[in-house]
Amino acid sequence: MGTARPVETARFEELLTTLEKTIAELAGGTAPLEELVAAHQRAVRLLAEATSRLDELKARADQTARSLNSPLDSEVSQ
Repeated sequence: MGTARPVETARFEELLTTLEKTIAELAGGTAPLEELVAAHQRAVRLLAEATSRLDELKARADQTARSLNSPLDSEVSQ
């Protein structure tokens, strides 16, 4: 992963792919302890960033849904 982007600028799909690889590395359990600790820390950062982005996307989707429903609601009540 020498060319991997920083977590903050990586696309969501890249975050998930990196997280999956990191989890596989942890599940293998064959790396030295220091590498496993570093992989765990990386997984925690990736998961936090992915969760944050999902929360932001959900908020945007909810806002869009509300704005799309607002005109309909006022037309129905008239």
